[in-house]
Amino acid sequence: METAFTRLVGVRHPIVQTGMGWVAGPRLVSAAANAGALGVLASATMTPDRLREAIREVGARTSAPFGVNLRADARDAADRVQIMIEEGVRVASFALAPSRDLITALKEAGVVVVPSVGARRHAEKVAAWGADALIVQGGEGGGHTGEVATTVLLPQVVDAVDIPVVAAGGFFDGRGLVAALAYGAAGVAMGTRFLLTSDSTVPDAVKARYLAAAVRDVTVTTAIDGLPHRMLRTDLVDALERSGRAGRLLRAVHRAAGFRRISGLTWRRMLQDGLAMKRGKDLTWSQVLLAANTPMLLRASMVDGRTDLGVMACGQVAGVIDDLPSCAELVERITEEAEAALKSLEVLRPAR
Repeated sequence: METAFTRLVGVRHPIVQTGMGWVAGPRLVSAAANAGALGVLASATMTPDRLREAIREVGARTSAPFGVNLRADARDAADRVQIMIEEGVRVASFALAPSRDLITALKEAGVVVVPSVGARRHAEKVAAWGADALIVQGGEGGGHTGEVATTVLLPQVVDAVDIPVVAAGGFFDGRGLVAALAYGAAGVAMGTRFLLTSDSTVPDAVKARYLAAAVRDVTVTTAIDGLPHRMLRTDLVDALERSGRAGRLLRAVHRAAGFRRISGLTWRRMLQDGLAMKRGKDLTWSQVLLAANTPMLLRASMVDGRTDLGVMACGQVAGVIDDLPSCAELVERITEEAEAALKSLEVLRPAR
């Protein structure tokens, strides 16, 4: 299925596996790429040296194009961009709007720039700065999320920009892909659906918790870092919501220390990143400190399998997913479902 997005990035199918921290590592990314989708490596939880190693590992596993997701507000974002350029990465993905300078540097090196946005005004801004395509995520999506549903946000963005738009938030099958195309999108991006594959390195016990969840078990909470965060409702989430600010701050300090050891960041660098986050998102200092919870709480579940100590970010689609196909099986299924849906629509067309 060829679209403006597949032609832009060189993949066979208009499907993106999103860059999920602790989840989108070399194994999942290369499996998605080999299946014909755009696999995206999550780099925010990696040191620069580990990022270079991970890029090379993906390259050893696949000859297909793939991308790397970056934190645009990280102080070493320019250094990470340079690593991507040196290693020949095809696509740069951003969870926050990248600066005009970052976009320019990447485009001059021939890298396709695909920021993720959650509002029409942000889409217009990065498109004007030279972004090649956009991923637009509606409120159904996992992790940090907004309030506007994909079905409302997507057509606004499609109408506002003249670059390919990829829809995210609420997609898991071929019917959704066809619906997104009907809205004017050039593809779909999925996180939770790729997390729940046999190629994902998330522990089996954690995957089982996701598969057992109903739609109502997926919630949005601000108890993790002060920002709306969509995840499974667990006993830990309930406890965090019941605890006072002082208790959450103490937990945040403890986990910030743990993240510092894993990431290799100094306290000085973490403080500098916190200042940038505070200015960029207009957060209070309490919210900045609470943000230190997120990487370690996610790691506890996604890497260590400790759902009692960690959180489980996911989109609402977790409540309707009940199997663990390989990436190859998943992409093949989605494309077959999309073709069947298109044929059924063709039957509805009145004869001439």
